[in-house]
Amino acid sequence: MKTFADLFCGGGLGARGAVLAGMKPVFAVDAWNMACQTYKANFPDAEVLNDRIENLDPLDYCEPGTLDLLIASPECTNHSIAKGNAPRDEGSRETALHTVDWIAALQPRWFVIENVKEMKTWERYRELLDMLRALGYRIREEVVTASDFGAPQSRMRLFLVGGFGIDPPPITPPSCTQKQSARSILDPEGTWPMSPLFVEGRAQATVDRARNAISELGSEAEFLIVYYGSGGEKSWQTLDIPLRTVTTIDRFALVKKQANRWKMRMLQPTELARAMSLPDEHSFPVGTRREKVKLCGNGVCASVMKRIVEQLREHDAFWATVPAQAPTDRSALAVVS
Repeated sequence: MKTFADLFCGGGLGARGAVLAGMKPVFAVDAWNMACQTYKANFPDAEVLNDRIENLDPLDYCEPGTLDLLIASPECTNHSIAKGNAPRDEGSRETALHTVDWIAALQPRWFVIENVKEMKTWERYRELLDMLRALGYRIREEVVTASDFGAPQSRMRLFLVGGFGIDPPPITPPSCTQKQSARSILDPEGTWPMSPLFVEGRAQATVDRARNAISELGSEAEFLIVYYGSGGEKSWQTLDIPLRTVTTIDRFALVKKQANRWKMRMLQPTELARAMSLPDEHSFPVGTRREKVKLCGNGVCASVMKRIVEQLREHDAFWATVPAQAPTDRSALAVVS
């Protein structure tokens, strides 16, 4: 079976996609203990390292040239538009550069680096690409939307796919993929209690969004209020389109009528996990509800990673007789000086 390593592994959402595509995780690294526990619960045969990648020696965990794939999701908060006008932490953004050290040391056949699309505007983004190319990798940059790959979420992300001496294939959705709606992620009615929407003390912004949705959709509508959106009273969506991007905080509330009264509840981790296209077998056995929401928001949509890995494996089968070329320039190792 083909093998992969997983940096900034989170709760194993991207890894789930790679496993569904026939890969086996060898080791995974994350600085968040809760993520490591979740990963280990789902992939018990993998070695899971609870540390920052810059504190570890890659060669302690794998022999160079033996790894088929390395996947990585470096810290994205300080690239994302969700950060707003707040100061950016350059140390956080440089976690992507530490990934280069691991690729240089382990020389995987392929790598897949995922991040928010705003990473392309980072002043050191081209430097990152140049360092990877200096190691002998040919790179494809793709911005894809998860709903095109069967996920019930309109999550848009940048994927850098590198081939060791070989051109990566384009990332294309499976044929005849139908978009999944937000309605498809909901737990059965009655699973979670709902509370009255229009009550004293409810935030005025929430009330305005709900009233705006009701005025447009009708008195029997079911919809989602989108918190922290930039659309003011328009920050809501129907259940008949893919969910907006899942974030690391509670962002969505389901609104519907029960016993002739408008009620609401927040979406639950089980529902957000479906929005991330996880199968029911993927578990979140530890952590608070808030921590499980964060694990979902920090993850990679499994269906997207599955498709990418499937295409890389198909590409490898086609080019089986073409050997990868070893890198000749090791200057990229000084990545954060």
